[in-house]
Amino acid sequence: MHEQKIAFYAGPAGGWGALNSVKNALLHQNIALKGAKTLLSANQPDGFDCPGCAWPDRNHASTFEFCENGVKAVAAEATARRAGPELFERYTVQELAAHSDYWLEDQGRLTHPMVYDATSDKYQPIAWDEAFVIIARHLNALPDPNQAIFYTSGRASNEAAFLYQLFVRQYGTNNFPDCSNMCHEPSGTAMREQIGVGKGTVELADFEKADAIFIFGQNPGTNHPRMLGELRAAHKRGARIVSFNPLRERGLERFADPQDKLEMATLGSTPISTHYFQLRIGGDLAAVTGMVKHVLEQEAAAHTSGAPGVLDHAFIAEHTMGLEALAASVQDASWAELEAMSGLTEAQMRAAADVYLGAPSVIACWGMGITQHAHSVATIQMITNLLLLRGHIGRPGAGPCPVRGHSNVQGDRTMGIWEKPSATLLDRLGDVYGFEPPRAHGVDAVEAIALMRDGKGKVFFALGGNFAAATPDTVATWQALQRCDLTVHVTTKLNRSHVVHGRQALILPCLGRTEIDLQNGRAQGVTVEDSMSMVHISMGINPPASEHLLSEPAIIARLAHATLGARSQVDWLALMGDYSLIRDEIEKVFPDFARFNQRVAVPGGFRLRNTASERLWATATGKATFQAHALPRNTPLQRARERSPGQRVFTLQSTRSHDQYNTTVYGMDDRYRGVFGQRRVLFIHAEDIRELGMRDGDWVNIRTVWNDGVERRADGFKLVAYDTPRGNLAAYYPETNPLVPLTAVAERAGTPTSKSIPVVLERAATAHDVAA
Repeated sequence: MHEQKIAFYAGPAGGWGALNSVKNALLHQNIALKGAKTLLSANQPDGFDCPGCAWPDRNHASTFEFCENGVKAVAAEATARRAGPELFERYTVQELAAHSDYWLEDQGRLTHPMVYDATSDKYQPIAWDEAFVIIARHLNALPDPNQAIFYTSGRASNEAAFLYQLFVRQYGTNNFPDCSNMCHEPSGTAMREQIGVGKGTVELADFEKADAIFIFGQNPGTNHPRMLGELRAAHKRGARIVSFNPLRERGLERFADPQDKLEMATLGSTPISTHYFQLRIGGDLAAVTGMVKHVLEQEAAAHTSGAPGVLDHAFIAEHTMGLEALAASVQDASWAELEAMSGLTEAQMRAAADVYLGAPSVIACWGMGITQHAHSVATIQMITNLLLLRGHIGRPGAGPCPVRGHSNVQGDRTMGIWEKPSATLLDRLGDVYGFEPPRAHGVDAVEAIALMRDGKGKVFFALGGNFAAATPDTVATWQALQRCDLTVHVTTKLNRSHVVHGRQALILPCLGRTEIDLQNGRAQGVTVEDSMSMVHISMGINPPASEHLLSEPAIIARLAHATLGARSQVDWLALMGDYSLIRDEIEKVFPDFARFNQRVAVPGGFRLRNTASERLWATATGKATFQAHALPRNTPLQRARERSPGQRVFTLQSTRSHDQYNTTVYGMDDRYRGVFGQRRVLFIHAEDIRELGMRDGDWVNIRTVWNDGVERRADGFKLVAYDTPRGNLAAYYPETNPLVPLTAVAERAGTPTSKSIPVVLERAATAHDVAA
């Protein structure tokens, strides 16, 4: 681990720094030789799929289709470290809880199923059969199945997710909070209403054909490093890349491809963004509205002068409705309002729009910098409005591209992991499996916390993930989990959720994606769906970390068998023994998976049908719809300033460090932002530091300004002067999750607004205050 320091990083993203980070990750996990062999098998037809992000592989049969963060994910899973019964004998849960999130996961792979013993405050080994009996007893004792909550991580395979949703619906509830609720739920909400699908419409090949790529609220250098290869190639062939981000991010500026020998040998790099607009946090809706306003003004000017228009009138007439309402709404937004809300000048918004107008084919990408805001659905629909104006959906090199996080977060939703299932899905499940699925909507992630907090959620079962660390309003969330009668976590490594537990608790260790999964003596493969609807198979190559591990499909099948018994017609144990049989079941329910086993056997797999990419609109009207949205004039920030007269109220966004993936912290460095050996830092404009009467490096406490009388604070953060707009702050999560109120959610989507938290800063008087 590095010493604690702040040091400006002058290099590009990728390059020798990435290779050095790969070496350190492998050495830290004591798997240098094994890890190198494992990585050489990544993404090959007989190898495993990277368990990291959902960005697709350029060539699925390539040996080297992995990135720095993919290596960290693989190294963490293939580690030589073990967290066996001896670890739990050494520490009480209270003692484990005193350690950092980094320390907990760094103990290594879990080796045995464990049960919490309240008398000793320790986890103790338990037999698998006994563990399933405990869970089944709790579930079957509930008077109402809706008192059980079943969380899903984006790392679960299609096979595991399908079995999970089938089991839970046969049990009797749609309580399926999942990681989508906390990241891209607004994308699905916005796009289903507007174009009839909740997924992006582009394929990876479209990035080779796009003339302009717009990137909103995304940092691919840290979150999706393989995407930089596509952006680098696009820049080299002359495509315009326009980035909107409050923070200056190195991965959006320059990239050195570690696989380019010449670039590495000459210490060269390739620019990424041709245009970089540093708007205010949450200013994207106003910025895109300004772009739409400019486009419509250009159309009006062309009409007046008799010149050709700039809109795709044929596409609009045949495929869309609602343009008049959009035009009227945009006309009502003055340039002064747009400047004030976006933080950009009129000239900057017009310049961005001119890039759009000059590009025959446009892709728009976005990440959680868009989705985790109160008005995220409106922002995504305004981005889609922009694309629709010139027909940039359903043709090569163009379309919307929400960039998902975890490797199968999109596949989980496809498999039916959703608290608001369609009637079509429920009808099909009932027809195929001979039961009446529950029809009432279940709870999402935030609603699940409220259910447990109010004593109405009694059993919490998590298929992967780290719910206690990933969720907002940490104090309330932890109290909610502790009110449960039983908490159960299927996992590969120890994390915060295992030490924030119910009255009874189980830890169920599972196989990782890198490991050989033998069922009935035959190695099994699982499938995932990436961000662009490609479905492919993954086979593990490493021996399991312990002989006591079960696969996720096996855990679900055995739990379903123990819980449902004769109530279910499904032969759960047979499905557990041969995953091709699970895929046969999937194609019975989902027509798009016809001939699943045959199609997924082809290297690279197959792409699921996307009706919007065919210009078939599965909407209520049968057309794509322009959606009008007025500028928000009563935002949480505005209300917070009214409640705090005389105080400087900032907008805080949570973010990842470069040594982090979701809640998993691989190390204490954030190389591209120049932070080493520490995580409790607060990025802030240098002029804001001076205005507060402080200096770069001073320590502060952060307090949320909200309207419910609850004090939410996070203490002990070091000020770091950074290139970001005035009034905007950034800090890492989960350290800042205590600041996000449970009621701060995206309109119509329920996603926590972790990217726009109104806060005030207080000086931490002494080093003792910081340490405390």
